[in-house]
Amino acid sequence: MQTDNEIMRKRIMELNLEHRDLDHVIATLAANPGQDQLQLQRLKKKKLLIKDQIWQLERQMTPDIPA
Repeated sequence: MQTDNEIMRKRIMELNLEHRDLDHVIATLAANPGQDQLQLQRLKKKKLLIKDQIWQLERQMTPDIPA
């Protein structure tokens, strides 16, 4: 049985892969003039949301350090 940390690490790896894939798609579309700007904006927004999810999962895995 997987621990919560193992499950979160796996999810982070999946999200990182999706983030890299989106980065590649965005770069490819942006390099071609005349691309649908709305589609590019949506992809960029999705990429930011994924980055936020990664950050939240990483934060959950890091124990709080008392001040």
